[in-house]
Amino acid sequence: MATKVRVNQLARELGMESKELVEFLQKEGFASVKSHSSTLEEEEADLIRKQILNSRKEAQEAKKAPVAPAPAPVAPVAPAPVAAEEKSEEEEQEGDEIRLKSPITVRDLANALKKKPNELIVQLMGLNIFASINQVLEVEIVEKICEKNGKKFVQERREKGNHPVFERKASAIAAAAQDGRPRKKVGRPPVVVFMGHVDHGKTTLQDYIRKTRVAAGEAGGITQAIGASVAQYGDQTITFLDTPGHAAFTAMRARGANATDIAVLVVAGTEGIMPQTIEAIHHAQAAKVPIVVAVTKCDLPGFDMDRAYRQLQENGVQPEDWGGTAAVIPCSGITGDGIDDLLERILLEAEMLELNADPDAPFEGLVIEAQMETGMGPTANILVRNGILRQGDWFSCGSTYGKARALLDTHGKRLAKATASQPVKIMGYNGVPEAGDKVVWQPDEKSAKAAADEELQIKRLESSSARKALTLEDFTKQLAAAKENAGVIEMNLVLKTDVRGSLEAITEAINGIKSSKITVKIIHSGVGEISDSDVILAAASKAIIVGFHVRATPGVNNLAKQKGVEIRLYAIIYDLLDELEDVMRGRLTPETKENLVGEADIIQVFNISKAGKICGCRVTDGSIKTNLKAVVTRGKDIIYSGLVAGLKHFKDDVKEMKAGNECGIRLDNFEDFEVGDHIKVFAIEKILPQL
Repeated sequence: MATKVRVNQLARELGMESKELVEFLQKEGFASVKSHSSTLEEEEADLIRKQILNSRKEAQEAKKAPVAPAPAPVAPVAPAPVAAEEKSEEEEQEGDEIRLKSPITVRDLANALKKKPNELIVQLMGLNIFASINQVLEVEIVEKICEKNGKKFVQERREKGNHPVFERKASAIAAAAQDGRPRKKVGRPPVVVFMGHVDHGKTTLQDYIRKTRVAAGEAGGITQAIGASVAQYGDQTITFLDTPGHAAFTAMRARGANATDIAVLVVAGTEGIMPQTIEAIHHAQAAKVPIVVAVTKCDLPGFDMDRAYRQLQENGVQPEDWGGTAAVIPCSGITGDGIDDLLERILLEAEMLELNADPDAPFEGLVIEAQMETGMGPTANILVRNGILRQGDWFSCGSTYGKARALLDTHGKRLAKATASQPVKIMGYNGVPEAGDKVVWQPDEKSAKAAADEELQIKRLESSSARKALTLEDFTKQLAAAKENAGVIEMNLVLKTDVRGSLEAITEAINGIKSSKITVKIIHSGVGEISDSDVILAAASKAIIVGFHVRATPGVNNLAKQKGVEIRLYAIIYDLLDELEDVMRGRLTPETKENLVGEADIIQVFNISKAGKICGCRVTDGSIKTNLKAVVTRGKDIIYSGLVAGLKHFKDDVKEMKAGNECGIRLDNFEDFEVGDHIKVFAIEKILPQL
């Protein structure tokens, strides 16, 4: 069996970047090479090795010095015979030489020899070489073909800057340096986001990688907010963002994808792709980040890799083993199977991306999460994108600003500075920023405050410009809508959460609850503990207070009881949403349905001294039961609607009498019945109102 060589292995062997080698091979006609994980035959790899090594060898040799032009003659004297002979020889040699820079394809050589490519292919066949028009030729073969065509081959040195890859890099560097400041490019760790459906093993997978217990400490085992961590693999570092998989966190997932370099799509091999997995694919594709698929739970029964391949392909992710470019790796966060393969592939994708940062550039970061913390004030978990933030630096962040009073790493350890791709918590904000806001270095407090004020003014202008003037047509539509929705009930909420991302996600989820009978209005929302002012506002607005991952102090609870305000606290988002819908239904009047249970005719009336009047009846259909609704009709008129208060069979009290039997029926608070009246008995079913 022929030996295969991976492109990335060959690149490492040659001391090249995988991306550069892939571009080189594609240019030279290796159509089967699509990515760094593509393979080459051993013979092809040998050819590339020789080609590149020869090119480097030539590059180390100095070019021949060009022949200096003969000085202009002082007097019109005839040239010496020797000089004429040398000139004639030089012209002949120039015409007989073919100068080309490696790598050399069949097309390049044909153009240089002024022949058609198919003619050259025939000549190569004579040398037992079957080549395509874009195939790279070895130097020895080029020399033979040139000699056969009466030419001498001279291999020219290829300047590094003339290669298309280096030309692109040079143009990028030039563009980056347009501000006149010298640039420094250093490699940075990749930022990786784990995305996928709820409970498919994202946090457990990272838990194994980080060797920490994150999943066990979370309510319900589900990640509730974007968290960041750093892992070491060998001598390399990877920054992980863990985004929640629940549908309500869609917006957070989108931010996570756009803040990262590589997306790891986590799919449970026991369940396959779910709706939130598809959403995650769309977010990663929209962010244009490479996708690596981790098919988890390979240690469990029911693991189906073929189903994962098929579903991935159906949703626009082409598995590498099926001819695509996406790596699909079976793994387990419990046993650790496949984890090394996953990390190696992440680092390989990072190598292809050539991730760099400029430590001398002005600092720039991205807020991953923001919160109000007891004893710390407003804080933000940020991801450094470029430059360096040092303790004591001033910064602006959206409409907030501050001074980096303290920088904390993912373990809570204080740092002197934060560098590219590093997740860090900043203390020193003047308020809670928005998740997704950019953090920008500022020279002093005045500049930081001015930048924040400017951003605030922009937001206000955008908000005011979004409100159009009310036209007569709009007013007519509003009147019609008001009439149509005259019976709609409104339920007010005060919403408090621990972090900004949860606030946004829950607000979006609540706004997504559609009902033609009741609407939910969030009259106030914020980050932090439930306060006295929240209770006072809820009391005045007849609102419910909903808290997510926050607490209400004993004093606040006492005030809520005094004001008659209900406080509901939650730790898992879908519990919050489910109970909220139940509360909404509770505000609606339940619908009722009457199911006919039995019928009876009154055939006699009895006067019982202690029990009052009892009608003697014959049950004609179904059964008669106590405590059910009874309707008495006389002819076509209804003369009573109430309850069956009791049943008698001879002298015994019973709860049910079936068709064909006779019994005595006592009706609740009604004795004006007559012989010939008809009784119908109904069971009342309460139907939970639909939103």
